[in-house]
Amino acid sequence: MEQSFQLTFASGRTAQAIHLQQDADLPNALSQLGLKGPSPVLVVVGGASKLSDADRRRVQALFVKVLAPLAEDLKGFVVDGGTDAGIMRLMGEARSEINAAFPLIGVAPVGLATLPNLPPTSADASLLEPNHTHFILVPGSSWGDESPWIAKVASTLADSHPSIVVLINGGEVTWKDASQNIQEGRPIVVIAGSGRTADILASVLRGKATDQRAEDLISSGLVQAIDLTTDFKTLSRKIKQAFFAGE
Repeated sequence: MEQSFQLTFASGRTAQAIHLQQDADLPNALSQLGLKGPSPVLVVVGGASKLSDADRRRVQALFVKVLAPLAEDLKGFVVDGGTDAGIMRLMGEARSEINAAFPLIGVAPVGLATLPNLPPTSADASLLEPNHTHFILVPGSSWGDESPWIAKVASTLADSHPSIVVLINGGEVTWKDASQNIQEGRPIVVIAGSGRTADILASVLRGKATDQRAEDLISSGLVQAIDLTTDFKTLSRKIKQAFFAGE
């Protein structure tokens, strides 16, 4: 396993990063990055595509008013895909906006992660989000290759402490993210009304639609939905309840 290294973004912000090759290296990699659990873990998956302006503002506020403050309050870790797009950008910006201290860990395929001051590795590559504090670059050159690693990183950091997934909007990769986390026994809170994958899951959960992928996930008993239009105080309370439901 390679040694950790520092990334410096154009903004002057820095993050610690490491290349990970295999599962067995994960505990040592986290230790090298200075990430010492166990602590509660919030996993954020999904996207922010095809949202109306009003819904986009609402999703943005969800990060600033609910998710980032909750992670800070729980003294936990947040794990996501780490790229400078969609919900990962919103998570990074929210952490910065509230001046939070929680570690924000991006897990991305090494073949698609464009490091600061370096050219893109491929046409599909994406920049890393500059407000993240740590990056774990995992094997792969397709979006979705990171999905099992996100789930494993969260499980390793949480250990006996609670962890949940908040699923917002999302496309094809989000189905894989959800499945991998269900396999780890991690509850999923779906933000209904945020579009695409989230809305399919919420509709099936509420008996208003049928979809085999959604039904397979829901059959685990680990999926619940909360409406995006719910007031933020109630959203925060319900997500916190989901964290500790299994204790």
